[in-house]
Amino acid sequence: MITNKKVLALKYRPQTFKDLIGQDVVAETITNSIKAKKVPNAYLFTGIRGVGKTTIARLVARALNCLNGIESVCKESLCKNCEAIANSNHIDVLEMDAASKTGVDDVRDLIEFSRYGPTSAKYKIFIIDEVHMLSKQAFNALLKTLEEPPEYLKFVFATTEIKKIPITVVSRCQRFDLPRVKSLELFNFIKKITEKEKGKATDDALKLIVKISEGSVRDALSLLDRALISLEKDAELDLSTAQNFFGYFDKSSLIELFRFLFEGEEKKVLQIYKSIYDQGIEPKIFLNDFLEILYYFKNISSLNIDGTNFTLNDEEFNKIKEIANNIKNETLLLFWQFTIKTLEEIEIVSNQHIAMEMFLIRLIHLKGISNFSGIKLDNENINETSINHESENNNKSDKKIDEELFDSKSKTIGQIKNIVQEKKLTEKPILKNEQYTNLQIKTFDDLINACNIYKEIKLKYELETNVNLVSFENQRIEISFNEKLDKEFIKNLSLKLYEWTKNRWIISLSKRAGKPSKKEKNIILKKEFLDNAKKSEVYQKVLKIFPDAELIDIDIIKEKNDD
Repeated sequence: MITNKKVLALKYRPQTFKDLIGQDVVAETITNSIKAKKVPNAYLFTGIRGVGKTTIARLVARALNCLNGIESVCKESLCKNCEAIANSNHIDVLEMDAASKTGVDDVRDLIEFSRYGPTSAKYKIFIIDEVHMLSKQAFNALLKTLEEPPEYLKFVFATTEIKKIPITVVSRCQRFDLPRVKSLELFNFIKKITEKEKGKATDDALKLIVKISEGSVRDALSLLDRALISLEKDAELDLSTAQNFFGYFDKSSLIELFRFLFEGEEKKVLQIYKSIYDQGIEPKIFLNDFLEILYYFKNISSLNIDGTNFTLNDEEFNKIKEIANNIKNETLLLFWQFTIKTLEEIEIVSNQHIAMEMFLIRLIHLKGISNFSGIKLDNENINETSINHESENNNKSDKKIDEELFDSKSKTIGQIKNIVQEKKLTEKPILKNEQYTNLQIKTFDDLINACNIYKEIKLKYELETNVNLVSFENQRIEISFNEKLDKEFIKNLSLKLYEWTKNRWIISLSKRAGKPSKKEKNIILKKEFLDNAKKSEVYQKVLKIFPDAELIDIDIIKEKNDD
């Protein structure tokens, strides 16, 4: 238990560049530039929350204005400049929160203030936190001063959203990207803080804090502060207590849920989930942790416990490794897909708890699918639409699950093809013309002829006008197309081909140009006839009589041969 009035995040805020955690490269670069007297007009620090952006901004101000110089910046006994900057009340160091002062008038006041030299320091320094919140007009007003400021004026910007800052501003700054603090480094840091504060905490509890903080020093200190304050005198913060404090459940229970999930034990799966839910774990948090464990199941063979990754302990790591030996990659990829889809769905359902139970039940039944041939994963040709042959022996339950699967959009495991087509082809086709059942289509011309027979005028038009044939063989058509091709063309053609031939076809969209379409061939042919006509004797004689005449068009008439 601690009794400090000052929160840990403020109490242990770095006072020198050497005190910074995980930002050694940034600190060294800034220190060397100041020593070399090569100070930029503006610094720009970007990174996630709590990695030291504002702290470094203040350290820069101190390093530039310390009465002792950069070689011996105040550490314990602060000079008047360093003390005033540390307390945020130095007259020449102005801190502005762009989140509350976003307008162009605020920036103009800043620029007006910059016209006057420093009062008691070497440099006048403007620190603008969350600079991305400034308006477009405010950035424009700042540009000229930022590019050519007076020698005594320096800008220091801090932001978590670098992409929202105009590139014209970024290019005028010396940019530093602050990385997340490494797990081991952050663990050692908060362990020392715990000892200094005379608190008691197990390594597993501290590792949990490191994991939740996600590389943020401030978050880690805030969580530690909260936990130590909540403890009784002389009590120790263990893993179980930390999980209760932070609303974080034990991963071993989630791993057990996976075990029963793979074994198809529906009752046990729901029991474990209910116990997790009763701990107050939100469905969204559960799904994110579910994805994380799923990732470890997929990649456990390439991972190891090296002391720098505190996501899993040794026991959890070995459990996952044991279970993963009997699980196919296809199953894991399907689980991942369904989980991503569920993350989207829970935002629109009223009872998320019921939605989660149904999600787990669907996964149990999905585990029993033996044939995944109806889904094609392809990273090389993302435009390919395929219709794959299904076994006639698949039971109705499997087909139903397949249809549910085909309704999902893939965002993580490549491209899932032929979703709508596969679903619709499970229905019994209705032929418009029974006399043409099992029509033979062996060439592209046969396909166009079939469109004529079945009066599919729109399909015929698309084939003749907007489609370029690349290859046509063995119930596989490879095409390219122009921008005018109907969006539903491939789906409609796939359905019609199945309806006409009782066979499933693969229709691929190729990056190759393909042969000219029938329309393009006619244009080329007509141009050839036109060029030849212009070279003919008849045309030359016409030109002699009518010098201003010009042949602009020609009709091609096909004559029928008399038998």
